[in-house]
Amino acid sequence: SEISTITLTSESGAPANTPPMNLEPNVVDGNVYVQATLNQEADSLEAQDTIAQLREEFDALDGDVLVGGESATALDSNRTAERDLRVIVPLVLAVVLLVLIVLLRAVLLPLLLLGATVVSFGAAMGVSALVFNGLFNFPGADPTVPLYGFIFLVALGVDYTIFLMTRAKEETPIMGTHRAVLHSLAVTGGVITSAGVVLAATFAALAVIPLMFMVQLAFIVAFGVLVDTFIVRTLLIPGLVLEIGPKVWWPSKQHHEERTD
Repeated sequence: SEISTITLTSESGAPANTPPMNLEPNVVDGNVYVQATLNQEADSLEAQDTIAQLREEFDALDGDVLVGGESATALDSNRTAERDLRVIVPLVLAVVLLVLIVLLRAVLLPLLLLGATVVSFGAAMGVSALVFNGLFNFPGADPTVPLYGFIFLVALGVDYTIFLMTRAKEETPIMGTHRAVLHSLAVTGGVITSAGVVLAATFAALAVIPLMFMVQLAFIVAFGVLVDTFIVRTLLIPGLVLEIGPKVWWPSKQHHEERTD
């Protein structure tokens, strides 16, 4: 059994029906408070699995049985964070995509920009997991860290690509897609790179706060911003646009009206 002891609890919190006091069990609205001690550590994944199994078994019984405590709270927090991640991430991506389509008056290019941002976030999370588990030996991660990291990195990463590609869009009718992208990269490079370095350093400063949540979030965002600044904005997006050519502006008129080099 995964439970070591089960005791009825009195109104004072002491065990009930136990000599020498033999206190009466605490009964409120027909509900009896029972304390159960698990064989696993309260904050372990095994304890959460036990809580989930107990809830499934109690749901099959008649009557309402509520399971609480530290392990139950951790389980609920993890499940809520997972649910938020499944709901909020697609919603944020959809809103960002809509904004990019309206701003750039294109469909293909916003999809490329959004895809590059998602890839950047995935890279940041993967490297962060390696660092946290292999270098720092953290016991785990706050379940809300991926969600906060996603929100920050998507917002910041899309900002940089918007600065780059709106400038390229303005120059394309004059220079053509190829030259416009290279020119925009050269013109905006210094400003965006400086902003990215400053922003990454700002978030990295949060790592001095002695909270694992803040250390993890600081590393994820700082590393992700640097990836966006030096790889995504500098290499990945310009390379994709140059490879695809004027078709990135589809269905904008620039797709077929721009002047070729």
